Amino acid sequence: MTRALRTARWGAILTFVLGGLLCGTFTVRIPALTDKLGIPESSVGLALLAWGLGALLSMQSMRGIMARAGSKGVLRVAAPLCAATLLLVGLAPSFPLLVGAALVFGMAFGAVDVAMNAQGSTVERAYGRPLMSGMHAGWCVGAISAGLIGTAAIAAGLSLTAHMAIVAVLSLPASVVLSRTYLADRVTGEAKGPRRKLPGVVYLLGAITFGAFMVEGVVADWNGLFLRDTLMAPESLAALGYPIFEAGMLLGRLSGDRLRTRFGAPGLMGFSGLATAATFAVVVVAPSAIVALSAMLFVGIAVATISPLALSLAGTATDTPGPAIAQAGAMGYAGLLLGPVVVGFLSGATSLRVAMVTAVVLGVLIAVATRFLSRARTAHAEITVEPERLPVAA
Repeated sequence: MTRALRTARWGAILTFVLGGLLCGTFTVRIPALTDKLGIPESSVGLALLAWGLGALLSMQSMRGIMARAGSKGVLRVAAPLCAATLLLVGLAPSFPLLVGAALVFGMAFGAVDVAMNAQGSTVERAYGRPLMSGMHAGWCVGAISAGLIGTAAIAAGLSLTAHMAIVAVLSLPASVVLSRTYLADRVTGEAKGPRRKLPGVVYLLGAITFGAFMVEGVVADWNGLFLRDTLMAPESLAALGYPIFEAGMLLGRLSGDRLRTRFGAPGLMGFSGLATAATFAVVVVAPSAIVALSAMLFVGIAVATISPLALSLAGTATDTPGPAIAQAGAMGYAGLLLGPVVVGFLSGATSLRVAMVTAVVLGVLIAVATRFLSRARTAHAEITVEPERLPVAA
């Protein structure tokens, strides 16, 4: 294995870490937005929606851009822009400007998310063995780091603006340095002509990603309230739900590539879907917060590998991974946005405990969807691209 290829692998992993850090910094200081701007929680929800819509729109538009510029070209622009727009969020002096800044930050982040997954697919194919789950573990490291740094910033009395400014200013040069490590992936010039039709398996993998992201969105937005309001846990204990889930995700992703090598991607995804349903069912019926928190660790382990595997397979469905990953990723983020809304609606109509069953159903549907992958040969294709066919651009 060449030194350049090893460097590209670490560059991709650290890009995932950087993405998790930037996104996590935004979410961890959400409560501070209400204090700084004097806005209600419902208004913060609109800002989060603007961020999500910005990411979704950007990811959907990446198909043509990725086909023309490749992941390396997109990351060279989008990663520094993502750091800069985080600073805009921290500097926003009013609610309308906050919504605008969140929208722009979401668009920059959406481009980074698609491009870093496409770069990960390119590195994975150059290595000739599964690597994507390990790269997504880097995202978990970045998100957990954002939480720890945010806690330290709050304890030190740093303002929202100062905290985001520090993270943005340090991330900007880091993104520039990382841009020198990326592999040049294949481009087709698709944006100059009619849009090429993607294989049907890409949309199936997008649907699987949709389900996995929807589960993650349910945990992120509703787990704390479920622990506090349904299981009557103190707020300090309820706040541990999401970090425990992320720790489970990290453990699952660190072992995901080895498990994929042994059991194959479709088989592992099918098992993970059933495991997600089973472990989340324990959360739903848990008689106490301690039981639910323990189960949440295993939910994280179960769901961790589904989206990395789906995106990796999407990257092998065509000669150029960028457009396929952009499509599957956009479908996934739609689930991330829709999940909390569906649970909120069902919660109002029934109860939060009943609404959380949504995640159990999603796990089963993911397992069922993977059964159809056997009909698409591209989904079973092993990653066998040789390193010399993917030269490193200067």
